[in-house]
Amino acid sequence: MKRLTFRARLTLVYGCLFLVAGLVMLAITYVLVADRQMPSFNVGYTSANPGDAGTLVNQVSESAWDVALNALLTRGGIALAVVVVAATAIGWLLAGRLLRPLDKITDTAVRIADAPAADRGLHERIGLTGPHDEVKRLADAFDTMLERLDHAFDGQRRFVANASHELRTPLTVNRSLLEVALYRGEPTPELTQLGRTLLEVNTRHEQLLDGLLVLARAERSEGGVADRSYVDLADIVDHVVSVTPFGSLDLRLAAEEAAVTGNPPLLERLVQNLVDNAIRYNLPDGFVAVSCGPSAAGVFVAVENSGPVIPKYDVPALFEPFHRGSRTAHQAPGAGLGLSIVQAIARAHGGDVRAESRTGGGLVVTVTLPPA
Repeated sequence: MKRLTFRARLTLVYGCLFLVAGLVMLAITYVLVADRQMPSFNVGYTSANPGDAGTLVNQVSESAWDVALNALLTRGGIALAVVVVAATAIGWLLAGRLLRPLDKITDTAVRIADAPAADRGLHERIGLTGPHDEVKRLADAFDTMLERLDHAFDGQRRFVANASHELRTPLTVNRSLLEVALYRGEPTPELTQLGRTLLEVNTRHEQLLDGLLVLARAERSEGGVADRSYVDLADIVDHVVSVTPFGSLDLRLAAEEAAVTGNPPLLERLVQNLVDNAIRYNLPDGFVAVSCGPSAAGVFVAVENSGPVIPKYDVPALFEPFHRGSRTAHQAPGAGLGLSIVQAIARAHGGDVRAESRTGGGLVVTVTLPPA
């Protein structure tokens, strides 16, 4: 059974209280009037039976008294019903006015809860004005909590960006030293193997830090990208496909004009990550299908590939940082940030991304963006 809203329950309480008060008042009035002694009338006549005339007058008076009492109940009840209806309507309006600040708090909380990312709507504030009452204190406490959460998330993103930036310098130094040790002189086979292994580890760490920097930049831009310009996603797709080696994979390209306003380097990184993921997590003789163009929701970029079967329950977790899903070991290892970066860039441009597992194996990732 569906419960009444708080406004309806509050209005019902107002109406019931007014009805009870009116009934009590009507009952007290009736009792006070009925308990009054009805006046008797002694009418003098010259007839032979003057007492009979007085009795007749008193009987008529008693009947009129009863009619007056009944009229008091009837008309008083009608007046009470009209007043209760009017009071209930006024109570409905007053309840709506009193609950308006709570509706504002609820709307703000719902917008924050419905944000695609957990921290995307934390910049919003209620900003309730009015007397410093209980509701105002609740709104101010809510704003303070949002401000602290916003600062905490922003500090976390700054820490990731700063730490990633600071760690790039020692990794660059390590790479230089390893290259010098490998390519100067005649190193032994064991030293050569060790150096190449360390270079691969160093390269992977550089890619990880680069991904963290891009992710932090995209997440800081989720309130909106500042440096926007006219971009055709078809040009970006053509460029990424032309500079990416696909090896033995079958490339299927269908790029139509898809104009957006956004940051070109970020959008190029979005497409590059989608293509790299499709290549990395694929079968030796599989395919990669890249397409873009207009859609009902705006414009889209979709990348589909063959590959191992991914359970549907594991698809949402693929957008979490450092999550690679239940993929087999023959794929090249990655940092686990590709789709996280794609999602952050898409949201920074006011769009969204979704992924679907293919029946025969592989994945279909579709990014939807607002049109220019």
